[in-house]
Amino acid sequence: MNELFITVDLHGLRCDEAEKKIEKVLAEAGDGTYQIRLIHGYNRGTNIKSMIYDSFKYDKKVKRIVPGDNQGITILVLKELF
Repeated sequence: MNELFITVDLHGLRCDEAEKKIEKVLAEAGDGTYQIRLIHGYNRGTNIKSMIYDSFKYDKKVKRIVPGDNQGITILVLKELF
């Protein structure tokens, strides 16, 4: 994938399924990818949100993890824009 910003919808997935999907997207992300926007929802998505922070906070490709523009979105920052 050579997209600058990737969006991944995780609705309806269990934590283990979501983790595998995120790992796959991370592995396929090109050098030009800045962010991966993970849409998990905020009602039942809180378990996935916690898993994202726990599983990817020390990943070599992930510079930092930030909240999105609402509670149901988490962003993996791979490369700073500036």
